[in-house]
Amino acid sequence: MRPDSPETTDPATPAPAPSRLAWASRRAWWIAGVLVLLLAVALAWRIHRLGQPGDMPFGRGGGGGALPVAIAQATTADVPVSLNALGTVTPLATVSVRPQVTGPITRIAFAEGQAVRAGELLAQIDERPYQATLDQVLAQLKRDQALLANARLDLERYRKLLSQGSVAEQQVATQQATVSQDEALVAADAANVESARLNVGYCRVTSPVAGVAGLRQVDVGNLVQANSSAAIVVVTQMRPMSVVFTLPEDTARGVLAKFRAGGGLPVEAWDRAQSQRIAVGHLASLDNQIDTTTGTLKLRALFDNGHAELFPNQFVNVRVLADTLRQQVVVPGAAVLGGSAGSFVFVVNKDHTVSQRAITVGVTAGEMMSVVDGLKAGETVVIDGADQLRDGADVRLPGEAPAADAGGKGGWGKGKGKANGEGRRRPAGPPGAGGPPPGGPGGPPRA
Repeated sequence: MRPDSPETTDPATPAPAPSRLAWASRRAWWIAGVLVLLLAVALAWRIHRLGQPGDMPFGRGGGGGALPVAIAQATTADVPVSLNALGTVTPLATVSVRPQVTGPITRIAFAEGQAVRAGELLAQIDERPYQATLDQVLAQLKRDQALLANARLDLERYRKLLSQGSVAEQQVATQQATVSQDEALVAADAANVESARLNVGYCRVTSPVAGVAGLRQVDVGNLVQANSSAAIVVVTQMRPMSVVFTLPEDTARGVLAKFRAGGGLPVEAWDRAQSQRIAVGHLASLDNQIDTTTGTLKLRALFDNGHAELFPNQFVNVRVLADTLRQQVVVPGAAVLGGSAGSFVFVVNKDHTVSQRAITVGVTAGEMMSVVDGLKAGETVVIDGADQLRDGADVRLPGEAPAADAGGKGGWGKGKGKANGEGRRRPAGPPGAGGPPPGGPGGPPRA
């Protein structure tokens, strides 16, 4: 390159200073590195502190503290064995009252929703045509009765004349036939009278059962037809009321044995949410065969229904008291937990620790659950707070106040988790180190 080239630079000329952007970039990387280093130090310190016995989580048996729990005692009680099913309220009688004669309605004698008695008047159909027919057949009956009486008198006269030889025997036989014909006419007239009277009675539409009348289907002045499909009103029997429900065939065997032995089986009807008992009754009857499509047996329970608690076609939950187990060990259902190995409970020991114990559960009755094996009456179990416990964990019972440990950390009552207690011992040291404090048992007197 030539000395006089414009690209030639003077060695004495200083190099340009770095830009502000490059300096800010290096400063940001330096700050980020410091923050990462501080975070790593904090994480390492936290891991180290968690490894210390004093910083173990509550209730884990590490001595950091005891977990407060709620407890209950296992007791003995009689446990009812109930079978649950879904039932339908079914009236014993639901009658659609239909007209049996043709004619206009002249009177409606009931109010919708009214309780009616058996035989009480519901509606009146115009009876005048039927009364006229009745009068006509009555007159016919009287005329034929008179003819019959006259024929019988003639027969008696012919018999006297026959004994005297004044008439032929054929004439007596003919008169006897006339009497028989008149007797048949009188009998037919009597049947016509009964039929006419029955039609007149059908003009009074009465309730066949005691129950509650529904909504009326006709009004005054409507013409109703005999044996029509349209009903005047539907009357439903309300007392007693039945509930029809089904049980699986395997479950129904015990019920069948009790029912056939004459033992009364109480039945309870509960609402849809099973929170309120509606009525109490008894098992009344059962079907004579098992439904092959569902494998269930249909049963009927009767309820007095004195206050109309049960309403027709209402769905209810049915509980049948099939048996009663005597003197069973029971605990609240909240105490029973489930795991891969089965059901278990946490039993509270005398030193305020818990032991996880496997149990065999039986029948559930409300909020209580029977225990077949694994628990004795009088033992104390945890019913609240067990989700954070494990075998050997320390617990604080209700009514116990928290206590502070020697290191200033909060402890909970007695147990292995108490500071310097059974569950957290100081490491061995030189003679005299870790001994009792001054003034304590075996130590020098306080100054």
